[in-house]
Amino acid sequence: MNIILLLKYLFLGFIQGFTEPLPISSSGHLVLFQELLSLSIEDLNFEIIVNLGSLFAIVFLFRHDLWRLIKHDILFLKTRRDEYKQDFIYSFLLVLAVIPAGIVGLLLKDWIEDTFKNVLSVGLSLLVTAIALYFVQKESTENTKEVISTKDAITIGLFQVFSLLPGISRSGSTMVGGLSRKIKFEDVMRFSFLLYIPISLATMVLAVRDIDTSTVFITGYVGAFLVSIVTTYFAVLWFFRLVRKGNLKYFAYYCLVVGFLAIGYVFIVEVI
Repeated sequence: MNIILLLKYLFLGFIQGFTEPLPISSSGHLVLFQELLSLSIEDLNFEIIVNLGSLFAIVFLFRHDLWRLIKHDILFLKTRRDEYKQDFIYSFLLVLAVIPAGIVGLLLKDWIEDTFKNVLSVGLSLLVTAIALYFVQKESTENTKEVISTKDAITIGLFQVFSLLPGISRSGSTMVGGLSRKIKFEDVMRFSFLLYIPISLATMVLAVRDIDTSTVFITGYVGAFLVSIVTTYFAVLWFFRLVRKGNLKYFAYYCLVVGFLAIGYVFIVEVI
């Protein structure tokens, strides 16, 4: 067994799992760490596996919400009773919010990766993320709106499009979109993480066509998958506790520092 290769997979599985739910861009961090530590894993199978681990963790964490929505959607379609209508509308809003990123991703996925999947682009995108998070810091503790409207869902969906760029956090962009609409933080996050489920499934379905089974490294895949599940699970719990205390600004500061370091790294490498 190649221990060094296994450690690469486990480490990047940890990076993916820990950064996925945080507003600091998991895709951006994978680009940065692979460059910084020469951990190049040009393997689409691996990306699918670690994202699947994060998906499993989030499905488990929100299993009660998912089960209720599915059950109430079916009951509403059968009975049209008002007691199930609100959850049916909520499910519709989730589908609506997926559409913008789904369309743009389908049309421009390859171009975006070829153009922006590099250290300089990630650094610039992290600066954008930092600025956006800083400006919604106050709303994360003061917003009181609990009901998400059609306009809110469309806004969140449009903000999610920006997360197709490595360095723009998916959870961060949807959070900024929701908080800018004055929605309460807990409700924005619930919608954001439930929204991750269909968009993640769609991304994996699109990627399946490019899978090359000849590159499978079973031990590394299984290890990275398990690490991604565990780290995503605890990262979500930690994130909710932290931001409830009004600490969203620390993620903005972090993105600012890492963004400048990434940009500085590129200029230093070019000079040397």
